Order: sequence, then structure tokens, then C-alpha cells
Amino acid sequence: MTADVQEPPRGWVPVEHRFLGLDRRTFTPALIALVVALVLSYGLPALNAAIPWRNQIRAGDVLDLGGGATAVPPVGWQLENGTLTGADAATPTSLQILLATGGATITLRGTAYTGSASAFLDQVERSEGGEPGVDAARGTVRSDAGLTGVVQAGTGPAGDALDVAFKVPAAGQPAESAPALLVRVRTAPDQFERYRDDVTALLRSITPGAGR
Repeated sequence: MTADVQEPPRGWVPVEHRFLGLDRRTFTPALIALVVALVLSYGLPALNAAIPWRNQIRAGDVLDLGGGATAVPPVGWQLENGTLTGADAATPTSLQILLATGGATITLRGTAYTGSASAFLDQVERSEGGEPGVDAARGTVRSDAGLTGVVQAGTGPAGDALDVAFKVPAAGQPAESAPALLVRVRTAPDQFERYRDDVTALLRSITPGAGR
């Protein structure tokens, strides 16, 4: 007479493979998955932050603003995003440039906009909801090539701020229909004066394209 052999219930784990009620055979895959997740979440950003940028601006470098427009970036700053002349051509209506040094950044963003530079700056501020606590005053700045920018300056708990809006037309193109360019400067609190000369030189160097 033979005894019936019962199959173990589904999910049953032999005693020799158990630890605190868990299947020890799943520990290694789970640990590997946890390590990979930690590396992706914390290790790579930390490594990226630890590696210094090596795309430092040198004398003679010129930023490509698209359509032949250019600007001269401050020497010694890092070009973290954007294109210099002689490389792949930039597009004026989708321009994204980021320069950084110490506690300061300069971004240049281009977009299509029909209207004045002042109206464009108004739209930017409305879309961002303003900056609470910033005491700002408007003015103008003129580039060496004759472009007039509308300037919004201020300071607040987050630091010093400067926004400058330009319309960058081609030769013979009406300014109203020309691409808009926003130059945005951000520094640590009370540090703008340290970078004023660099910012002023960049703004004055903005030159429209001759044949856009």
C-alpha cells in the first residue's frame, strides 16, 4: 500500500531557504535592484556634480544666437548649454544658452514673438507670476550694434536678478515680427556688482544677423 504524496502548496518555501519568513533566494536579486536604483537616484547626480565643466569660454569665442545673430560671452565662464559659432547652427526661435560661473548664471532664450520687447518682457513676467519680494525698476540698454533692450532689475531673498528683452531683426525686417531674445542673469544675494562688467559687455556685444 502506497501513501499519497501531496504536492506542497503554491508559494511554499522550504525551511532551509527561509529567513524571518522570507525566501532567502530572492535576497540577491532584490539587493542588486536596490543598488542599481540608488546609483541612478543618487550616485550619478553626485558624480555629475563632482566633475567640473571643461567647456570654459576663451578669448575669441562667440555665441551663435541663430540666424547669424551673435554675442560675445565673458571669458572664464562655463558654457553649460548652447553653441559657439562654427559649430552646429542655432535656431533663433528655440534658442537655449546657459553660462555659469561661481554664484552666477546667464541664460539666453530665443522665441517667436510678435510685438515689442517691452510687451515680450511683460508676457514673460505674467507667465511666471512675478517674483514676490523683488523690488524692480525698468530701464533700457543699447548694444553696440544698435539693438535696444528693455531691462528689469531687482533683488530679493533668492538673490539678485536682471532680465533684458530684445527683438533681434534681420536687415530690413520689422522689429515687431522679429524673434525675441530674453537674457536672464541670476546671482547670489548682493553679488550682482561682482559680475556687472561681464554682463554689460555681453549685452553690448549682441549683434543681429545680416541676412536672416
